[in-house]
Amino acid sequence: MLYKTRGIVFRFTKYGESSIIVTIFTELFGLQTYIVNGVRSKGSKNQIAFYQPLTLLDLVVYHRENAGILRIKEIKCLYAYQTIHTDIRKSAIAMFLNEVVNKAIKDQSHAEEIGEFLIDSFVALDEMTSPENFHLIFLLKLSRYLGFGPQTNDEVLDGWPLDREEADTLKSLLKADYGTQVPMNFATRRILLDALLHFYAMHSENFGEIKSIQVLKEMFN
Repeated sequence: MLYKTRGIVFRFTKYGESSIIVTIFTELFGLQTYIVNGVRSKGSKNQIAFYQPLTLLDLVVYHRENAGILRIKEIKCLYAYQTIHTDIRKSAIAMFLNEVVNKAIKDQSHAEEIGEFLIDSFVALDEMTSPENFHLIFLLKLSRYLGFGPQTNDEVLDGWPLDREEADTLKSLLKADYGTQVPMNFATRRILLDALLHFYAMHSENFGEIKSIQVLKEMFN
């Protein structure tokens, strides 16, 4: 059957000479895999742009329970980023968070809530002027949708050492929204990022190493 849904691209891989296999998190069905034929051919009129990681989409898709790979009938851009691809700080954050969501989001439950959160979050990143703390707040917010969201510092840290200033900053982040100004220096931001990734590794199976973290740390050094 055909369904209309919003979605966000997680990743794609090349398939054959001109096709791709794309993984999209949809609000209706959670993580879904689609085959798109001919999208890499010369006559595709740049259709491959729709399938770049974190692209926000309006979709009409075929869906059948327990099907491995499905097809997309109609596709259009839901929101065209204005700054994420041109602001190197936002690009570094987006690359890092794309790696995180690919590792952490696996469950199909609460798909509508997670999908709405992801779409709203990346629109917020695109529109904000001071993104330095965005990834920290995003990680805390996402953890609540994944079922292990913390209420206190101790739930995050599990013995991870912080000094008093760092602990106070983390407490502020736990209550923060994207527009909240939480003052911190580069060193504190790095330490809290490491603590949050440790927190994710404890709660997300096979979370592993985040390869893009070094680029992110250098960007805000």
